[in-house]
Amino acid sequence: MISFLLTLKRLIQALFKVGKEPLFRSLITTLLFILLSGTIFYRSTEGWSILDAFYFSFVSLIPTGVDTNLSPQSDLAKYFTMIYLVVGTGVMLIILIRLGLAAVDFERSELRRPENHLEEKK
Repeated sequence: MISFLLTLKRLIQALFKVGKEPLFRSLITTLLFILLSGTIFYRSTEGWSILDAFYFSFVSLIPTGVDTNLSPQSDLAKYFTMIYLVVGTGVMLIILIRLGLAAVDFERSELRRPENHLEEKK
């Protein structure tokens, strides 16, 4: 549990750090528009609830093997999903990479702090 809390702390600190970058803010804005378009599209074409449409839109962009028990049925939705996944997955991966780099940079800066070096010399 302590390990989880420390990792969560690092993630939040990395989010604050990377959130100040204009590139990251534009990526988040782009991702929000992609998620919104996916949610609206699946809601209107597949008749899914807003929550199901958003859930499918979000989870399908994360590189995991989560089974949503949802799949597009119409041909139009299948074509849209192919394009949606190519564009959305690319944006999501860039965001995850930027977060990872920010977390690594934070760890490096923590190791370079003078008080950390003083403790090692004692």
